[in-house]
Amino acid sequence: MANKLVVSLSPHAHGTDSVERNMYGVILALLPALIVSFCYFGLGSAVVCLTSVAACVFFEWAITRFILKREKTTVLDGSAILTGLLLGFNLPSNLPIWIILIGALVAIGVGKMTFGGLGNNPFNPALVGRAFLLVSFPAQMTSWPLIGQLGTYTDANTGATPLAIMKEAIKSGDASVLDKLPDATTMLLGNYSNGFGAGTIGEICGLALILGGCYLIWKKIITWHIPVSILLTVFVFSGCLHLANPIYANPIAELLSGGLLLGAIFMATDYVTSPMTHKGQLIYGVSIGLLTIVIRNWGAYPEGMSFAILIMNAFTPLINNYCKPKRFGEVPAKTKK
Repeated sequence: MANKLVVSLSPHAHGTDSVERNMYGVILALLPALIVSFCYFGLGSAVVCLTSVAACVFFEWAITRFILKREKTTVLDGSAILTGLLLGFNLPSNLPIWIILIGALVAIGVGKMTFGGLGNNPFNPALVGRAFLLVSFPAQMTSWPLIGQLGTYTDANTGATPLAIMKEAIKSGDASVLDKLPDATTMLLGNYSNGFGAGTIGEICGLALILGGCYLIWKKIITWHIPVSILLTVFVFSGCLHLANPIYANPIAELLSGGLLLGAIFMATDYVTSPMTHKGQLIYGVSIGLLTIVIRNWGAYPEGMSFAILIMNAFTPLINNYCKPKRFGEVPAKTKK
């Protein structure tokens, strides 16, 4: 007797992709950088990251439950944890807890839940929180602890970052200032010494971030288009500036300093705030790379990655509209009679 054929409603093909899989996949990719930050910053890194994650999870639960009046919360889908972790990665390791709480509230309350929650936010929530703190508390947000102070937190000694040295060279017009920069191996591994401030928690080790990015591409959580276009644009643009005038840092130093790798791999690739098509992603990535170098070299702040991503987040709907794929069976307007 033949088996009865059962025809069900579409869709008939089901994938293993899900919000939870992708969110926790990104969190897993951030673990190497997190472990390195614990080794270099010690107590400060642990306090900042744990406070940021716990605060983001709490604020998302509280807003969903008591303001939006939704019975089902989204705190277990991993998005709030990831936002907290990325926010913590964008903060110095000596930042006071009360400032971290404000940043988490802005990231979740303003950057995410104001627009309806996950999938509706036009800007990266973690960067919204960082930008707010940078404008509101510039002194605390630009105080960079030295590495190796494992038992210290708010009383850690501070120093100048490579980006600050690059900015000093441009302002003074003296290319010899760049001789103070650490070598490429030091910046790749994050093992700063000689009084250098290491920057934010998440940008300390370029190698750990690259390993995380390779994992994301291997697992097909992200594609290569955005990170590669950003890094290649920064390399070419900064290389041209360096050849034209040696007061501008060499392209390797630009790639390995600041939050460029962290932003290119883990924040510019956010699904909600980045273009959907590969062509759009390339336009988006090239624009972020150009804006980053422009802000770094001629802007008020030494770092421009966060602002570049937020600016291009605003242009994402326009890029999506410009790069909209042709609908199957559609006749182009110019061929219609």
